[in-house]
Amino acid sequence: QVQVVESGGGLVQAGGSLRLSCVASGVMFRIANMDWYRQAPGKQRELVALMPSGDITNYADSVKGRFTISRDSAKNTVYLQMNSLKPEDTAVYYCKAVVWGLTYWGQGTQVTVSS
Repeated sequence: QVQVVESGGGLVQAGGSLRLSCVASGVMFRIANMDWYRQAPGKQRELVALMPSGDITNYADSVKGRFTISRDSAKNTVYLQMNSLKPEDTAVYYCKAVVWGLTYWGQGTQVTVSS
């Protein structure tokens, strides 16, 4: 059974940094698609960053230049380095993994940025 677990969230002041991690277990091969999403209170879940293949990355306009996605494919682990955090980055951050066409979500990790 595939399990996706995020970690690294917390409370940080505006301008600070956090590094989120996401590990997908229960899979004996490298997962191609592992992406980051977030959901703020009262808002829909939105894509934050994805790394579809190799060194190609895509980011939401709101986080470009501040967030960096990276991965350790051998460990089915993806990271999200978040710098220059803003109060509007406050949300629950979720990791999504797609395995054999099935989508798996983690439980999310809370990021709170105080002004």
